[in-house]
Amino acid sequence: MLNKKIFCMCLNSHHLENLKKLNYVPVGLGKKEFSSHWLRDNTGDNISNKNPYYGEYSFYYWLWKNLLKEIENDTWIGFTGYRYHWSQNNNLNSDNLNKLINKENFGDFILREIPKEWEKYDAILGEEIFVNNWKISKIIKHAKLKFLRNPNLFLKKNQSIKLHFDVFHGEGYLDRALEYLEDKEKDDFKKFIYQNSSFNRENLFFCRSKKLMENYFKSVFEWLERCEKEFGFDLHGYSLKRIYAFLAERYLSYWFQKYSNYLSWPIFFFDTNVNKIVIK
Repeated sequence: MLNKKIFCMCLNSHHLENLKKLNYVPVGLGKKEFSSHWLRDNTGDNISNKNPYYGEYSFYYWLWKNLLKEIENDTWIGFTGYRYHWSQNNNLNSDNLNKLINKENFGDFILREIPKEWEKYDAILGEEIFVNNWKISKIIKHAKLKFLRNPNLFLKKNQSIKLHFDVFHGEGYLDRALEYLEDKEKDDFKKFIYQNSSFNRENLFFCRSKKLMENYFKSVFEWLERCEKEFGFDLHGYSLKRIYAFLAERYLSYWFQKYSNYLSWPIFFFDTNVNKIVIK
């Protein structure tokens, strides 16, 4: 059995018993009270005050600065949450899983052990989201003028990560952030967002190389800190307030695709805050 340490990030403490049954490490985010059974992102060297803007990256920062060096080498270190969950196998894609999972069968599908298929890889990323399948209703609601001014955008080949980010997270924000990226990554990341129409979902990943994780965290956090000079924290609305998490989600896909031997793996949506479940 492969060594593993899976951290589950939650905003409420009622998940604790289920996480114990899954052998996940409970992580409490936000300002609510959590017992001593939980890891918190507001101890030691931390950026917990940035959690509303950074999302799960406030815990990634905490782990990088306070715990990563203590974890044994060749251990699968993974991250999950209370709404998005890794599938135990890859015989169904994320869309099918989302339709299939319910309160009764949830425990049959959620990842409990590291699959044997992972042995050949050093990183696991969430299954890809494709952003080149725009529906007419979505274009009319969010980007009618943009598409009418440039009819080439109706072609799937021109529907890139960059276009999707501009429409849903602010026109030009990704280009502005790009200017703060370290020189050795800037050109390649620009090609990635302009030429690709998919990225790995949900800002969640597994990695068995501490060196890879150290290098990724160093690169992404130095970039996001520089981006703060541009965007600050006077940010409103879900699509803009979490701008740093959305930037990091695209960068995570790019960086691990570039530097690791990775495998994409299904992640399904099931909100365990709304659906009170008991895992057997």
